Amino acid sequence: MVRIRLRRQGAKKQPSYRVVVADQHAARDGRIIENIGYYNPRTEPETITIDAERARYWLSQGAQPSESVARLLKVAGAYDAVPAVQAGA
Repeated sequence: MVRIRLRRQGAKKQPSYRVVVADQHAARDGRIIENIGYYNPRTEPETITIDAERARYWLSQGAQPSESVARLLKVAGAYDAVPAVQAGA
């Protein structure tokens, strides 16, 4: 199954994340299919940049977002546009 999830970047104790499309069985920082954005929780306010068009494409193809990515997609406005998506299933 294909998942949309976070990939950790940054130095020790200074995390930032890439929003990536990857196979469910790949390692957290392993092989990815596509990089669709980034997320930096250390800025005020949090920096969230996601290519909504590519996120909608992958969701329409059956990719399942992780819980944290689902929250980020809702903030970015890319999650509620696809009615067939089942969170957590």
